[in-house]
Amino acid sequence: MKSRAPADVVVVGAGPAGLAAASAAAERGRRVLVIDQGLKPGGQIWRHQHEADLPRTAQRLMARARRAGVTIASEARLVDVASSNELIVDFRGRIDTQQTGALIIASGARERFIPFPGWTLPGVVGVGGLQALLKGGLSVAGARVVIAGTGPLLFPVAAALARAGAQVLVVAEQASRAALMAFGMSLVTSPDKMAQAMRYRGAFLATPFRTASWVVRAHGHERLAQVVLQERGRLRTLDCDWLATSAGLVPVTDVAELAGCALDAGAVRVDAQQATTVSGVWAAGECTGVKGDAAAMVEGEIAGRAAAGDARGAADRTRARERQRGLRFAARIARTFAPRAELLQLADDATVICRCEDVRRGAIDPAWTQRQAKLWTRVGMGACQGAVCGPACAALFGWEGNTVRPPIGGPACGAWRDALDRIAPPSS
Repeated sequence: MKSRAPADVVVVGAGPAGLAAASAAAERGRRVLVIDQGLKPGGQIWRHQHEADLPRTAQRLMARARRAGVTIASEARLVDVASSNELIVDFRGRIDTQQTGALIIASGARERFIPFPGWTLPGVVGVGGLQALLKGGLSVAGARVVIAGTGPLLFPVAAALARAGAQVLVVAEQASRAALMAFGMSLVTSPDKMAQAMRYRGAFLATPFRTASWVVRAHGHERLAQVVLQERGRLRTLDCDWLATSAGLVPVTDVAELAGCALDAGAVRVDAQQATTVSGVWAAGECTGVKGDAAAMVEGEIAGRAAAGDARGAADRTRARERQRGLRFAARIARTFAPRAELLQLADDATVICRCEDVRRGAIDPAWTQRQAKLWTRVGMGACQGAVCGPACAALFGWEGNTVRPPIGGPACGAWRDALDRIAPPSS
């Protein structure tokens, strides 16, 4: 194992928060290295094939990072955090140590799945997962798609699918109409978000949008064929080729946990300068709470300045106000789109809970502790180390997340890629 040239600041994650943090630190004369698993910078939200196709905000931020001299190591993953100043990194198959004076964690969020009968069928995928496939070149022209989940991500994904020629049959949101109306009213103070939501809705205006609606089960033999929805007190069956579903997003905290950082309600605990409870470690973006790309960039800017030693710049009043606005938005998202109780009752005894180890709901006693369940069923002990079933079990049984152990970074991403590989396109 070779020791690479030290960096003043290492940023984990090249999404909006990570790129903003890296740029802010580099502009203050620091040598900055960004470690990211993606093929290109941008994170899940700005996944792309051609930079020219990205939103202007993303293009500007990437150009800023280049001007500042930020080094981005794509297709790299953090394997272990030996200390806040020493990381073990897999650089495209070569394991090296990376010394750093400061660590900024911008590990983002992942989709939460709450199992229901048929959720493991090929053709059933996350809302963000289908968006990723679409951005990766998947053709959905003429495909029948049902979107059923929760949260603001439903709108941009529905809009993208409609523009790509898919037949979006319905967009089902599990939150109530009253909760959605209250959330919409709260956007009055954020006209940019309101306008963006209206543009997205306009793109799939021919598609019904249902509130208080969710997936009950999916049917199919070798691939998804039908979806059964609960819609306003009645069941409705739809023939479809794709089902995009998830129960919202949850922060990815494995890097922070391995570094010894404390969590609050499943998110990395930070102060006003985005500093964690571990000296020399900062965190920004969705790993500190799901709040969107604009707020993530503000947090990244604060973290980058603070990690570079610019405490005065990090504490800028304007950014402090924007940070507080982001925190309030995060709280509204969590409150509005919390999974309803009915979702927790969908899995029957035959429903798979842990895909990696093929553990069924009937094999798990809710009275067990997480440790007992792992010892007796191996739930959460597969390749993804609980990345998928961990949040599901937390929702279903109240368990805390898996104990994080190295290697990190790769297993969850690998399991996700394997899951996508198993999704056969609908036959023509």
